[in-house]
Amino acid sequence: MRLLPFGDRALLVELADTDAVVAWVDGLRRSMPPGVADLVPAARTVLVVSAEGADLAELGSALRAVESVENAADSQEAEEIEIPVRYDGPDLAEVAELTGLSVAEVVAAHTGASWRVAFGGFAPGFGYLVGDDPRLHVPRRDTARTAVPAGAVGLAGDYSGVYPRESPGGWQLIGTTQASMWDLDQDPPALLRPGARVRFVEERGS
Repeated sequence: MRLLPFGDRALLVELADTDAVVAWVDGLRRSMPPGVADLVPAARTVLVVSAEGADLAELGSALRAVESVENAADSQEAEEIEIPVRYDGPDLAEVAELTGLSVAEVVAAHTGASWRVAFGGFAPGFGYLVGDDPRLHVPRRDTARTAVPAGAVGLAGDYSGVYPRESPGGWQLIGTTQASMWDLDQDPPALLRPGARVRFVEERGS
């Protein structure tokens, strides 16, 4: 872990990878030191914003003492969100070919995995989800689509995610959901927030 100054009210924590970020943030949340105003996790970093007037040197010492919590996805402390998915994505067959699984096995793996929101990004409401089934690790598409519809469920690298609105994208699309990822009438507006557990549930057609 590396700790870097970030302006006059924040520290940037650099970690090895996304799994390390999730484990370290879990540890921080279990023993939150005084002086933390906000956390912004990313793929390999966590921005820790201090409260006004907090001593950054003291906060840095407290952050260095944080012990990561492994396998916290099963913790009852984490919020759990179910997302119904119709597995009708245009790349589902290609994902099956890439993984060596059948289409049914891809669906079973995606719904059977325990997913965790590692961080948000790309667009408001987009959560990068890390799971516990490495068979679903697939590369991004060679050519990105110019328009991916809202609600598209995809895979790319170590992650799964749901497009909150229509946008360009290069993820492998395996399904669709009607669940809203971003709603300004809700508080907070994002359905998927860092730390939450996610279960995908197959929605079968009539």
